[in-house]
Amino acid sequence: MQIADDLKSLEDRYQLQTYGKFPFFIDKGAGCYVYDEEGNKYLDFYGAHAVASTGHCHPHVVKAIQKQAAELIFYSNVSYNSARARAVKKLLEMAGEPYYQAFLVNSGSEANENALKLARAITGRKEIISFSGSFHGRSYGSLSSTGIPKYANYLNTPVPMHRILPAEAVAEAVSEETAAVLVEPIQSMGGMKEIPLDCLSQIQKECQQHGALLIFDEIQTGVARTGSFLYSGLVNIHPEMVTLAKGIASGFPAGALLVTKELAKNVKNGDLGSTFGGGPLACATMEATLEVIDKEQLIENASLMGDYLKENLSSIDGIEEVRGRGLLLGVKVREPKTAKELQTGLLKQRILAGSSMDPQVLRMMPPLIITRREADLFVEAVKAI
Repeated sequence: MQIADDLKSLEDRYQLQTYGKFPFFIDKGAGCYVYDEEGNKYLDFYGAHAVASTGHCHPHVVKAIQKQAAELIFYSNVSYNSARARAVKKLLEMAGEPYYQAFLVNSGSEANENALKLARAITGRKEIISFSGSFHGRSYGSLSSTGIPKYANYLNTPVPMHRILPAEAVAEAVSEETAAVLVEPIQSMGGMKEIPLDCLSQIQKECQQHGALLIFDEIQTGVARTGSFLYSGLVNIHPEMVTLAKGIASGFPAGALLVTKELAKNVKNGDLGSTFGGGPLACATMEATLEVIDKEQLIENASLMGDYLKENLSSIDGIEEVRGRGLLLGVKVREPKTAKELQTGLLKQRILAGSSMDPQVLRMMPPLIITRREADLFVEAVKAI
């Protein structure tokens, strides 16, 4: 115990204090569970913020990392690489039409930055429209598009020509000045709010009429989490660009920007670049992750388990609503109770869950491998609270 306390003090001393943390170490994980420094087991319905798509330390992913690390840890995009070739092929096959090519990066924020940059370069316009309540990342351009005041107000000089509007006002705001509309189709941090389908359809129509590009930020909704490989496929609205990260490589830093064939024709040598994006180790991990999602039918499982959780949680007294799709869910707690109280109660039962900017909404982003056993454990714990 003293060693753990000493290590906590060490981390607090040398790391900037920018994160709220669980009051224990997580040094080991397996499947849907993580373990603290004393060996206590926690059911992980937080999923390391929707990152642990295949669960913790999936054997196939671990083996792929070990194999690639022994062969080549890194070489940049100046060279062809077999791991990269296989990974992008698998990624685009699973994404399906109309997506034709990918640009590989290290994070969701970086994926969004490159999408915004590409939109402005291709259209020759500057204006970016995004939604109130959205979250797009921590780097300058993506943060300038973020519609959550806590984060947006941090910038005293945001990137110019970013407009943040309520969902219902976006479509009519699109004009010949608009380079792109950036959409987080389910606003996870904003309280797991899903943008209405008719709203998305109208925005796409206006973008097409005015020559603006549509970008879906699928950093949390993508890679099988909502019961479809892409949320855009689930609702049959296909933007010109889709950004991905989080669970794309089971926790190894990786992200991607997917573009249509028509858009790809406008991208020239040197338009985009990333030193570490598409590195061999990241790509081997990504390929292994996608193979697990495919072979273990985790897309179908996310849909099935999401429906099961929604049905069972919705029947509990004190739960006002269950939002979201698949295994990207928000539990809205009826007042006067709060999501924080529910999160604290779950932690006492050794279950991890996430908070949101809505004080009434608890977020659930568990590994896509959960079964009814884990779902029932979570439901029963919520009932007990």
